[in-house]
Amino acid sequence: MIQAMKNTQSQSKPLVAIIGRPNVGKSTLFNRLIRERKSIVEDVPGVTRDRIYANTEWDGREFSLVDTGGFDPSDEEIYPSLIKNQIQIAIEESDLILFVLDGKEGVMPHDRDVVSMLRKVKKPLIIVVNKIDDQKHASRALEFHRLGIEEFFDISALQGRKINDLLDRIVELLPERTGTGEGETEEDVIKIAVLGKPNVGKSTLVNKFLGEERLITSPVPGTTRDSIDTFITRDGKNYLLIDTAGIRRKSKITFSVERHSVFRAIRSMERADIALLMIDAHEGPTHQDARLAELINDKGRACIVLLNKWDLVPKEAAETPNVEGILKESLLAVGYAPVTIISAMTGRGVEKIFEKIDTVYENFSQRISTKRLNNFLQRVIGKTPPPVYKGKDIKFYYISQPLTKQPTFVIFTNEIKGVPENYRRFLESKLREEFPLEGTPVKILFKSERNKDKMKRAQSF
Repeated sequence: MIQAMKNTQSQSKPLVAIIGRPNVGKSTLFNRLIRERKSIVEDVPGVTRDRIYANTEWDGREFSLVDTGGFDPSDEEIYPSLIKNQIQIAIEESDLILFVLDGKEGVMPHDRDVVSMLRKVKKPLIIVVNKIDDQKHASRALEFHRLGIEEFFDISALQGRKINDLLDRIVELLPERTGTGEGETEEDVIKIAVLGKPNVGKSTLVNKFLGEERLITSPVPGTTRDSIDTFITRDGKNYLLIDTAGIRRKSKITFSVERHSVFRAIRSMERADIALLMIDAHEGPTHQDARLAELINDKGRACIVLLNKWDLVPKEAAETPNVEGILKESLLAVGYAPVTIISAMTGRGVEKIFEKIDTVYENFSQRISTKRLNNFLQRVIGKTPPPVYKGKDIKFYYISQPLTKQPTFVIFTNEIKGVPENYRRFLESKLREEFPLEGTPVKILFKSERNKDKMKRAQSF
């Protein structure tokens, strides 16, 4: 069994990293490439963004894009260490690197050093000279040849100048698609990513898993440097632990640690069905935990929250009522996730994790019959109809579930734009009351249908 599964990997999107100094236009470029305003853009160096990653596509190729944030060459104390960490992150986790330079400021100190370092990276590299807003200003970019750069793209992320050319080049340099081959048994394996901040207990938990006598394990090299994928057979079921080692190196620079964890989390999420999000019970949920929760939800992955190190929590804190509810309020993005209190060190609660995994995976991969869904929809809108939009009643004709692993529901309606977000959340809440959806994100889409024939054809959707 283990030998048959050895080459199992799920298809993952290539990862493109944007690096550069603050205020060179990385976030503007990020937003331009994904064709929406997702990163906050301010004309202030070092602005912190709530979202630094997104999936996008060009010419039929999908890829993930990550804005690594800016490093400050003017800070002599942290610059050498920070730039090293930034480049190291890009080397380890990305498939392609975009190095962005400022076409208005021209060549700056340290640019030559960075370019020299990037040339040694055995990964595709694209040099981008930004803020060339018009062809008549293209001559400004010529001075970057002083850095020994033969090829670069002079663009304007703000104006959209030459963005299509840049996207063509990105797609050209992306690695070939990877996926499962014939005879592999991916559908028989539940893929689990163990996520969390450094020192939260990820490795201890995995070691506890592997120490149980009923587990059969097989280490398989993963796609991330110095990480190991581990296959587990337990009670006749097959599991794959992805990138369980997490962040192996400590850093005094909080910024770099956070970026590194997000990079690794993106890679893990691309291949996982379920995320085990580990929280340090002694420290409590942090901003970085909330960011990882957002990532899990945005990637549409099932989730179980593990409140670890419970053995270290003071007695008075351990007796706090409604600990699970308080934790969920801090991790709203995965409010659908069950919470399990554990101690990876002592083994408390660890046995329950696989029971939760099996239940959550069943919910994540279930398909609900069209008849049950439509009976449910008619009952809900009969009691609480959607609001009137521009003097017109919003009608819901039909609901179906075209996708699993994130359960996705399509509701056919006469007015797509008129359905407010709070009503969509209401419908999701009612779905969760009606069907077993604990641990899984839910996506509800609205589609326009204007005649009965089209609605009937929807049954095959």
